[in-house]
Amino acid sequence: MRVMVFVKATVDSEAGIMPKAELFEAMGKYNELLIKEGIMVDGAGLKPTKVAKRVAFDGPNRLVIDGPFAETKEVVAGYWIWNVKDMAHAIEWVKKCPNPMPGPSEIEIRPFYEMEDFAEALTPDVAALHENNRVNAARK
Repeated sequence: MRVMVFVKATVDSEAGIMPKAELFEAMGKYNELLIKEGIMVDGAGLKPTKVAKRVAFDGPNRLVIDGPFAETKEVVAGYWIWNVKDMAHAIEWVKKCPNPMPGPSEIEIRPFYEMEDFAEALTPDVAALHENNRVNAARK
C-alpha cells in the first residue's frame, strides 16, 4: 500500500525558521531507517507558502494566487511517500518519527488511489497508459 505522509506546517515553519541541528540529525537517522526497511520512496521539506503559488480552476478560467496562505493548519511543510503493508503499519512508523517541529505538530497519512480503485471506470488501454506513465516517471 502506498501512502503519502504529510508533515503539517506550523507558525515557525511558515516563518522560515529552520530546525536545529539536533532535529536534522534525528530526522536523518529516521529517514535512513525508513530506507533500510524498504518503506521510504521519497520525501522532502517544503519552503514556506510565502514563495508558493496556487492556481484556482473554474471551468476554462485559471487564477494564480500568490502566497503566503493564511491557514497554517491547512498547509503542508514536508512529505514522505511510503510503501507499507497497511494503514496500521504506516501509523506504527509515524509514531516512531521524531517530532518534526520544535513545538506541537501533526502528521497526516493518506493512502494513494491505486489503479484497481478505478477498475470500473477504466478501459484496459487507459489503465495501461496510466501504468506506463507511472513507471516512466519513477525512472526519472
